[in-house]
Amino acid sequence: MREHRYSLDMPHSAARVWRLMQDYDRWTEYAPMVVRVEVLHAGDADGNGLLRRVTYKMPAGRTGTAIELVTDIVAEKGYTYRMIGRQPGHDQTGKVVLQAVSPDLTRLHFEERYHLPKAPFKWFEGPIYRFINKQNEASMRALSDWLTTHPEF
Repeated sequence: MREHRYSLDMPHSAARVWRLMQDYDRWTEYAPMVVRVEVLHAGDADGNGLLRRVTYKMPAGRTGTAIELVTDIVAEKGYTYRMIGRQPGHDQTGKVVLQAVSPDLTRLHFEERYHLPKAPFKWFEGPIYRFINKQNEASMRALSDWLTTHPEF
């Protein structure tokens, strides 16, 4: 099992960061890997139980999809998610936490756990997840940059 943790200070309020993270139509504007996000099920009134399909770019011009179940939502504070694998044991889990450091400074904490138990993917688990981690970190930085260039949002 591998785990990736990343934190980033953003010069924006937690409310603005949260609002952009929940605006799935805009993910393609700042996330370099994301091709589209489809909300398959909206979940309850708070969004718990939301089911989304994320289509993303992969190396060599390919695309992939992830079905993600979002739970433990606390507005403007964070959520957890589970990427549901095609086979039992292939699920991946993650968590996003927004820590309001001050009214205009938010520390984003991101973590993800994954494990590829079967060949041939397990042979390439390290390189695959180095690529994914790099893209996830780029997405978080780009989210902050997007908010900087769109003060009206």
